[in-house]
Formats: sequence, C-alpha cells, structure tokens
Amino acid sequence: MSIVTSTTEGAAVKLRESVYVPSGSLTEVKPVQNGSMRRLQVVQLVFTVLPPCVLGLVLFLSWYTSTTYGHIPGLILPAPADVYVSLVDGLQSGVLLTNTLMTIQESVLGFLLATVIALPLGYGVAKSRLLANTFQPYLAAGQAIPAIVIAPFLYLWLGPGELSVIVICLLIVIFPIVINTVLGVQTIDRACLDAARVEGASGWSLLFHIEFPLALPAILAAIRAAFTLSITGALVGEFVCSPDRGLGGLVQVALSQYNMSFLFAIVVVLAVLAALYYSATWLLVKMAVAIY
Repeated sequence: MSIVTSTTEGAAVKLRESVYVPSGSLTEVKPVQNGSMRRLQVVQLVFTVLPPCVLGLVLFLSWYTSTTYGHIPGLILPAPADVYVSLVDGLQSGVLLTNTLMTIQESVLGFLLATVIALPLGYGVAKSRLLANTFQPYLAAGQAIPAIVIAPFLYLWLGPGELSVIVICLLIVIFPIVINTVLGVQTIDRACLDAARVEGASGWSLLFHIEFPLALPAILAAIRAAFTLSITGALVGEFVCSPDRGLGGLVQVALSQYNMSFLFAIVVVLAVLAALYYSATWLLVKMAVAIY
C-alpha cells in the first residue's frame, strides 16, 4: 500500500467520524449526534452558571471597592472582611448555629402543618362548591391581612415562644399551597377523569392514581415556593412573639447594637438557608418525576 492510499483512507475514516455519509448505517451518525449533544450541553451549562457568577462577582467587587476606599462608611455598609470575621465568630461561639437550628425547626414545623391542612382543604375547595363558597372569602381575607398585624394577637392568645411562631409561619405558608392545589385539581382534563371512571376508577383509587399525579406539577410548584417562604414566616414570628431566640431575635439584637457586620452575617446565613431549602424541594421534584 502506498503512502498516498493510506493517507486517503485515514482522511476517509476521519470524515466518516465527523460528517454523516448517507449509506444507511446508523453507526456513522452516532458520533456526530453525540458530539453535538455534548457541545449543546456544555453551552447550556455555561449560560446557566456564568451569568449569575458574573453578576455576583460584579456586586462583590463593587461592595469591596466602595467600602475599602472609604466611599461608604462602615456603619452603613461594612466591609466584606468585617462580615467574614463576624460570621466566623458567630459560628465558633455557637450563637449563629443554635439560633439557626431554632429557626429551621420553627419554619419546618410551620410548613409541614400548613401542607397537611392545605392539601385536603384545596382538594375539597376544588371539588365542592359549598366548601369553596365557605372558605374562599376567609382565605382571601387572611391573605390580605399582613402577618405582622396578626402576630400581636397570637402573642397575647398563645403567649411568647415557639407555638406562636409556628402558627404565624403556618398562616403565611398555607395560602399559596391551597390556591395552587385548587388550580391543579380544577385544570385536570375531564376526558382523563371520564376515561378512568369508565375503567372502574373511583374514590381513593381515582384520587391517588389519576387526580393527584395530574395535579402534582401545580402542587410541587406551591411547595417549592412555600418551603422557602416558611423562613420569612419564622422570622416574622420571631420578631414579635419570640424576640430572644432564632435568627429573628439575633437581627433585633444586632440592630439595637448597630452591629452592621453581624447583621450582614445573619443575612448570609439566611441566604444559605434559603438555598438549602430550595435545593431540598428540587430533590423532591426529582423524586416525584422518578415515581410518577
């Protein structure tokens, strides 16, 4: 075999790996498809990760330069190094960790109670005109009244402590779950329900095998928003009903002492906590997709 022939055959092999030759063989198009899919995935990953990272870097550099070179006084905006020192001190002393666990406990309990109440209530409101006419005015009125206004009443009725905070968290979280549950159940295709009834589904079997899976996207969307919102409910409750515990209590202490670096450290902890909550709901969505 000559050098020219071997070189030509090698070029032909490379051409078959990168360009589709219509010979009816599926093996020749797979490398092209796989390479295109990999490049598409890389591009999507870059455009998903890069913009928030760039924005965060720009904000951090703006924060650093404005505080380092004296454009903004530390009483208004502390330097990143001061916030880091306050964060490390709070974690090492256990103050941040202890109060964070209190806030997590209150928010999770409030969210779970709201979910247990909201799901059957939303299903009942969607299925029964009587229940809808009975509960919808009170749901709308309860959502219109700010929780910070209801909190003093709960403080007087239930007393200071964890119970009042949990109830406030419940009241803040329950409305979006009820509304999305009603929306998810009411938007189910009637043809699917009629076909399931023809096949013999009714009662609990219709609920668990047909209605619940079809309404699940709306319910999961509400749960993702409500679980993150439960942190806000816990903080509002701590501001009024439990000012000596939780991250809400630490916010008041830092504010009374004009300790802005420690206040920013609490905000960092809240941001991390919200990210963890949202990640947990993302795993819940993945589990639901795998099951249904």
